[in-house]
Amino acid sequence: MTTELDWFKSSYSSNDGPACVEAAISPAPHPTTIHIRDSKNRTGSRLAFTDGAWSEFLEFAARR
Repeated sequence: MTTELDWFKSSYSSNDGPACVEAAISPAPHPTTIHIRDSKNRTGSRLAFTDGAWSEFLEFAARR
């Protein structure tokens, strides 16, 4: 089993602008963690959210 994350660029990210975000979902058996990183600094810091926390964040952001 591989623990490699399959990163994808956010649809809100630009190709060469400052808003470059990538996300990945943890593979089984723990597919409930969402990982976020800066696509221009792939080895830098990352954030990880449970699926519930990520859903709450998205709901909050949508209201802003």
